[in-house]
Amino acid sequence: MRIYPLKSSSSVYSCNSYLILGDWNRLEDINCLVDVGTDGSIAEDIRGMSTGFGKRPVERVICTHNHFDHVGGLRRFKEEYQPEVFAFTSFPGVTAILRNGQLIRCGDEYFEVIHVTGHSNDSICLYCPTGGVLFSGDTPLTVKTPGGSYSAVFEKQLEDLASRNIQVIYPGHGDIIDYQAKELIQETLRNVRKSHMV
Repeated sequence: MRIYPLKSSSSVYSCNSYLILGDWNRLEDINCLVDVGTDGSIAEDIRGMSTGFGKRPVERVICTHNHFDHVGGLRRFKEEYQPEVFAFTSFPGVTAILRNGQLIRCGDEYFEVIHVTGHSNDSICLYCPTGGVLFSGDTPLTVKTPGGSYSAVFEKQLEDLASRNIQVIYPGHGDIIDYQAKELIQETLRNVRKSHMV
C-alpha cells in the first residue's frame, strides 16, 4: 500500500486528501481517494501520478463526512473519473452507503469503517491493521486538556480506537501523526473522561 497526501489550492479553505494505491498498481488494486477537498484542485496532482496502466487514477472515493471542505470538489471527480463514491450517509454524488464495521478495499489492503460521532453524526475513520494506519477525517483525536462537553457514545468510540494498534494517523487537517499515535489517542480519551459528559 502506498499513501500520497494531497493538498488543495492555498486560495481556498479545504481538507487534507489522500490517494491510496497498491504497491504494484495491479489491475485488482483499487485506486482510492479519501476526501476530495473543496474545489477539486487536487485532480491536477493526481493527473501527473503513476496510478497503473489501464486503470482510472481514481476508482473509488471515500468521504469521511459530508462537510463542504471535504466533499465540495466531488462533482469534478465524478465527471472526470466516474468513481464509486462511499459515505456513511447519502448526499448528492454518493453511490454507496457505508456501515460501521464494514471492510472496504483501498489499494491492495482492506480498511475497517469505524463510525465516530465526535465531529459530526456521519463521521467515519478508516483503519487498516497493516502498518496501523488510521484515516481520521475530522474526528477530534488531539484533546490535550480536559474541558468542553462530550457524549458517552463518543467516549465509547474513543475507547475502541484507543484499543487498536494505531501507528500513523492521517488527519483531515494538520500534519500526519507518525510518532506515538496510539499514546495520543489514549491521552485524548483520558482528557475526554475528565471533561463534561452529556
